Amino acid sequence: MRLSARVDYALRAAAELASVADGATAGRSRPVTAEQIARAQDIPPKFLESILLQLRRGGIVHAQRGPEGGYWLARPASEISLAEVIRVIDGPLAHVRGQRPEQLGYQGAARALQDVWIALRASEREILELVTIADVAGGSLPNRVNELAADPRAWS
Repeated sequence: MRLSARVDYALRAAAELASVADGATAGRSRPVTAEQIARAQDIPPKFLESILLQLRRGGIVHAQRGPEGGYWLARPASEISLAEVIRVIDGPLAHVRGQRPEQLGYQGAARALQDVWIALRASEREILELVTIADVAGGSLPNRVNELAADPRAWS
């Protein structure tokens, strides 16, 4: 699985916003500027601005202009999965040559590859929909993720 820099930065920005929201009292958290997010996560500021625009259009964050402006999560971080952020930024989770696995037409000896790609997508989806931005920001991942990450084979 390859994740684009855009997805990596979007997930890091969302986690940063979630960490600010944790300290919020009733209602939404205080807006955080793109500059603050960029500095905290070492993300190129201009690149981050376009990512935040995508996240706003995708319903992940809200934005406010002006001196008191900035960004905040549109919903509680516990309701935003990693899969949702990835889809907003890069589209569907698994593609082969730009096509969804169920649209591929493998023939003969390669026919089973389609099932492999579909299973791979299902496996990715299982993890990415299980983990929320709150899990990442809080550093407390679901047991299934911890089990997979603890397997030494996962690191090679």
